[in-house]
Amino acid sequence: MLDKTFDPKTAEPRLYAAWDASGGFAPIDDPNAEPFSMVIPPPNVTGSLHIGHALNNTLQDVLIRFERMRGKAALWLPGTDHAGIATQMVVERQLAEAGNVSRRDLGREAFVEKVWEWKAKSGGTIVNQLRRLGASCDWSRERFTLDEGLSAAVRRVFVKLYKEKLIYRDKRLVNWDPHFQTAISDLEVEQREVDGHYWHFAYPLEDGAGEIVVATTRPETMLADTAVAVHPSDERYKALVGRAVRLPIVNRPIPIIADEYPDPEKGSGAVKITPAHDFNDFAVGKRHNLPMINIFDDFARINDNAPAAYRGLDRFAARKKVVEEFERLGLLREVEKTRHTVPHGDRSGVVVEPYLTDQWYVAAEVLAKDAIKAVEAGDTVFVPKHWEKTYFEWMRNIQPWCISRQLWWGHRIPAWFGPDGRVFVEETEAEAKRQAEEHYGRPTDLRQDEDVLDTWFSSALWPFSTLGWPEKTSDLARFYPTHTLITGFDIIFFWVARMMMQGLHFMDEVPFKRVFINALVRDAEGKKMSKSKGNVMDPLELVDDYGADALRFTLTAMSGAARDIKLSRQRIEGYRNFGTKLWNATRFCQMNGCARAEGFDPAAVKVTLNRWIVGETARTARAVTAALADCGFDEAANGLYRFIWNTFCDWYVEFAKPLLTGSDQAARDETRATAAWVLDQVLKLLHPVMPFVTEELWGQTVDLGAPRGYQGLLMTAPWPELAETLIDREADAEIGLIIAAITEGRSVRQGLNVPPAAQPPLLVVEASPAQRRVLADSAALVGRLLRVSEVSFVDAAPAGSIPFVVEGATLALPVAEFIDIAAERARLTKEVGGLSGEIGKLAGKLGNPDFVARAPEEVVEENRERLAEAETAKTKLESALSRLGAAV
Repeated sequence: MLDKTFDPKTAEPRLYAAWDASGGFAPIDDPNAEPFSMVIPPPNVTGSLHIGHALNNTLQDVLIRFERMRGKAALWLPGTDHAGIATQMVVERQLAEAGNVSRRDLGREAFVEKVWEWKAKSGGTIVNQLRRLGASCDWSRERFTLDEGLSAAVRRVFVKLYKEKLIYRDKRLVNWDPHFQTAISDLEVEQREVDGHYWHFAYPLEDGAGEIVVATTRPETMLADTAVAVHPSDERYKALVGRAVRLPIVNRPIPIIADEYPDPEKGSGAVKITPAHDFNDFAVGKRHNLPMINIFDDFARINDNAPAAYRGLDRFAARKKVVEEFERLGLLREVEKTRHTVPHGDRSGVVVEPYLTDQWYVAAEVLAKDAIKAVEAGDTVFVPKHWEKTYFEWMRNIQPWCISRQLWWGHRIPAWFGPDGRVFVEETEAEAKRQAEEHYGRPTDLRQDEDVLDTWFSSALWPFSTLGWPEKTSDLARFYPTHTLITGFDIIFFWVARMMMQGLHFMDEVPFKRVFINALVRDAEGKKMSKSKGNVMDPLELVDDYGADALRFTLTAMSGAARDIKLSRQRIEGYRNFGTKLWNATRFCQMNGCARAEGFDPAAVKVTLNRWIVGETARTARAVTAALADCGFDEAANGLYRFIWNTFCDWYVEFAKPLLTGSDQAARDETRATAAWVLDQVLKLLHPVMPFVTEELWGQTVDLGAPRGYQGLLMTAPWPELAETLIDREADAEIGLIIAAITEGRSVRQGLNVPPAAQPPLLVVEASPAQRRVLADSAALVGRLLRVSEVSFVDAAPAGSIPFVVEGATLALPVAEFIDIAAERARLTKEVGGLSGEIGKLAGKLGNPDFVARAPEEVVEENRERLAEAETAKTKLESALSRLGAAV
């Protein structure tokens, strides 16, 4: 007999260990099995599981468990990302705390050894956390972006792209983090709103005949100005285009140019152009062939390209000094307070500078062409489809991809420089030296590039490098292309698009056939989670409190494509109760002798109730299968919830009680066998979403039935493939009528405040002969569940009766002796009026474009929800009021 309750704390580690030991996480060896593969979006090796990981990996696990049970050779390949800047920062911080040692004190080789030591000790944290969630990855194939095989793949790709002239060195603007002294990607830049100023500076015309006023939030950059730009249509400045101003402090002439970039309506309409320190200005500088003067060093201190008085100053000290000098010169026209966004390094927290520097680039605009065509042709599809638009917008406007980073932890760039600066790009130093000797005619010392590659460069190869490329492995032949990628919208460009480009270029095939973009998890009020707001929900804490199944089901059930997930503890608790409901239903079946019968055929059952539940099970199985196959995770979970909680537990179990305790042995035995069969199907269907409780129930009832799946585990049991012919329309109609009568009768009682102890009769006024037979046969059942004294057949209902129609039959409840009809009518009328007023206010708010545009997103959403709730409540009350109006 089952324990009274399921204990996740003890069961989950035991069950996971059993799954892992069974070898069931690996794809089956059957060469005839259809392959189904996914690669995990590799979490940072420094990471801990956050709620976004929990959602993403839950959905992946649901899908892989589903496809595994369908008999496919299902591979979910795990691994972690070396996370260059994040990992280097962690180890640098530890060294500083341990003995005030910097990486430069240690030197490159010793520092990298320290990082590997840290990785061996602490790098597996997130992998162990994924196991706690129930992730059924094939851990025997786990990869790391810096492991030997992936490093070989990275070198091969870099060298091949370089020799195809698709990788090159160039001097361009990058996001520069002065704390780490490295270029960083746009994804590592955090835009923060800060209080600042617009300083309005006057630049005198060189001929002394006036001035032009420009405004800036970064006064120090004026030391690198090389032009002033005005819009060609701006009449105020047409006569000045082609002339020059004398740049204050620096004292050099710079031209006044006409360009589409300035906005004549903004400020003075004239803008200072600093091509080496602003991305927009860089583009203007390119168009007009302007000099590009860099005034910062790697630490964002002023370099020797600025006047002597500023050299060596920190950028913010230089800012103060520039403003003071303009004031002294009488050229500071205005200081305007502003609140604006300023880019910060997400790891360092310091202000990021646009910085002109030599870096390595990929000609992404060339690689993007095939990646665009592949999605246009449907070789890879996005779910939801609207994300294709985001993909196309980014890809069609793609810029060269900066792939070099000034770090020590990562894939070191396989480029060596000769004494004259000539570069030799090869997979090994030995081959580079051979090429150099051939070039110079003698053995020559070479210096390897100090930089490492952007982490996204190795991640872009993930779908094929993890399967063994560049070797021609059996895994690569069997599992590439992968089938589905599940990921977040924020890395469509940084990761998805780059995998598309590299997969097509090196494998001549898309890396995945389908990309499912999961939702964003917000707090219960719809606000984005952040540490500063104190509203972060720790998934491991939630697993401790409610069990992994409850969290998994919540995230799956709420993962609709069109909305973000508003996560609350109450919701998770509700789904934990759902697991408890299934547990209790299984115990009930056990206590009533429900056992798997040898040779049971669901198509051969005779009792109407059993024919009905068999059909409902088939209907649910078919709907869940279709939903999961299409990544309709919420549709599958909610369909299972309705079937298990409502159809099976609330109706079938209740209706079956008289049969299970009755004197008709044939009906009793059939009901026991049917209930056991339905439970088997339920456990299989629910397993991908709630693997722990279903595996426990399966294991604890294993003695009751036929041979099991792989090593007796539910995880590898066959998925239910139930024919549509099991759906019995006649049984549907009969049981549907009984359920409708009870449901509508309860609605009447509840809406009119009929006391629970009151037991009026249920009157059947008009019904077909078949309906009369069904209601007569089920009179005892209806009496017990609707709390009515009897089911009575009448030609007309007496005064004070409330009529209602179900499935075309007219029924009535005489309630006049239990309630004051006039008082109820007054109560309902008053409540409807109150709700009408609230609906009017809310609709007015939401109909105001100004409110919708200005109010925080979560406030607008809350008002929409309140409006929907008020309208639903009003509809229910109006229904009750109309029933009173129809009272006989």
